[in-house]
Amino acid sequence: MASSPEPPAPPGRPPQPNTAFRRLRGQRSPAEFAAAVRRAAREIGERVSCDARYVGRVEAGEIRCPNYAYERVFLHMFPGRALTDLGFAPRSSVRGRRAAHAGQGALPAHPGRAPHTPDATRETPGAGEPYDTGGPQGPPGAPDRQDPRGRYDPYHPYDDHEESDVLRRAFMTGGATVAAVALGPFGLAPAAAAWRPPRRAGADDAGALEDAVRRIRLLDDRHGADGLYRRAAAPLRAAYALLDAGAGRQATVDRLYAGAGELSLSVGWLAHDSGRFDDARSHYAEALATARMNGDAALEAHAFCNTAFLARDAGRPREAVRSAQAAQRAARRLGSARLMSLLALREAGGWAGLADRVGCEQALIRAQAHFGRGTSDADPEWMSFYGEAELEGLEAQCWSALGDWPRAARHARRAADLQDPHFTRNLALYSAELADDLARGGHPDEAAHAGTRVLDLLGQVQSSRIHAMLAGTARVLLPHRRTPGVSAFLDRHASLPRAA
Repeated sequence: MASSPEPPAPPGRPPQPNTAFRRLRGQRSPAEFAAAVRRAAREIGERVSCDARYVGRVEAGEIRCPNYAYERVFLHMFPGRALTDLGFAPRSSVRGRRAAHAGQGALPAHPGRAPHTPDATRETPGAGEPYDTGGPQGPPGAPDRQDPRGRYDPYHPYDDHEESDVLRRAFMTGGATVAAVALGPFGLAPAAAAWRPPRRAGADDAGALEDAVRRIRLLDDRHGADGLYRRAAAPLRAAYALLDAGAGRQATVDRLYAGAGELSLSVGWLAHDSGRFDDARSHYAEALATARMNGDAALEAHAFCNTAFLARDAGRPREAVRSAQAAQRAARRLGSARLMSLLALREAGGWAGLADRVGCEQALIRAQAHFGRGTSDADPEWMSFYGEAELEGLEAQCWSALGDWPRAARHARRAADLQDPHFTRNLALYSAELADDLARGGHPDEAAHAGTRVLDLLGQVQSSRIHAMLAGTARVLLPHRRTPGVSAFLDRHASLPRAA
């Protein structure tokens, strides 16, 4: 196919959607396409951390030209095409524009970071993590960072992989470091103890806040909530300090409110998943208040969604139903079928907790119907986790609550089989659900096998929810301890370190 070079955007022009890339995605959801990108990368020995958010940003035109690792992966996926055939700008146009700015004396404010200019065609500042890969170039700021042709690549700062020890340690070693990494551009902000909110917040502050939310979600997906929650207070305080500082433009104010609310929900989820239900309830209520103060229907739907999930887990099923229904009322105007599907599943979980099989089945039918309508541009960014595996996993939980163990096990098995191993926490969660359903359904050998799979993942995952599920499974399997497979599982489980 012949290339069709795209001229660089004129100064001040907003990003143009990448319709060519969108066509190549076809009927696959952004999450499914991202999984295909990661598989293609493994085939050629590359390492990229592509997710649904990255795909969305490419399709929105925010990423005008990918870094070299992504370029190699995309050209492997679509042989015979050039970058311009995929809807990207020619790399020469990106290089020329950057050089022009350099010639005007526009120096980066931070090492390795391009100056923020309205017409920049490089990837948006802050996009490098979690979207891109560091590849083989070396540590941040390395003077010999080069592209495969041996030339220095000034267009993409060193992009560390989401699993990097540096980032993981930053979140695990203390609140001050978390604030620096989560709220500072490229982790170069001063420590939280020295940080002071600006007199007036700007677009860069809103962007840093949005990036903090993405980073926390990614780390939770990979490693679970227990190691993160205690470290998340500092960025949350900073977020609300930015709200108090205010902003000159209403668009920035709206982003700050949405970002603070989403961060409160993310921190609330960390509390929820680590068994701190009262803390989670407080964070969710704060996010709901933030949504209503700013008239943000999307944030309100998300807050009610999380509240419904928490109420189900805390043994308040009627509150779960009412919260899920409130979420659906807020979400109707948003136009996202996938969001309506998830909210119907939240409602189904409440009905299951009330032992109302008819109400649960009706909500499940609605959830499946909405899911079948596919993805859309209206789907919220935070829903990138919600694919077929999550649908199956949540339905398994409903049938488990109703005591239909064989049906629950079928859905849990599908969830575990469908789950991309990239998301370790969810794989452990679905496998733990499967183990419990099999144990309660009278299949101790299969349950022990599934439980052992969870034990193998616990070195990478810290989640009180998963530990509690596994402990319940172990109790159910105790009468079968003489069975060799069960005995081995119980012995390994008994050797786990107990939480303090």
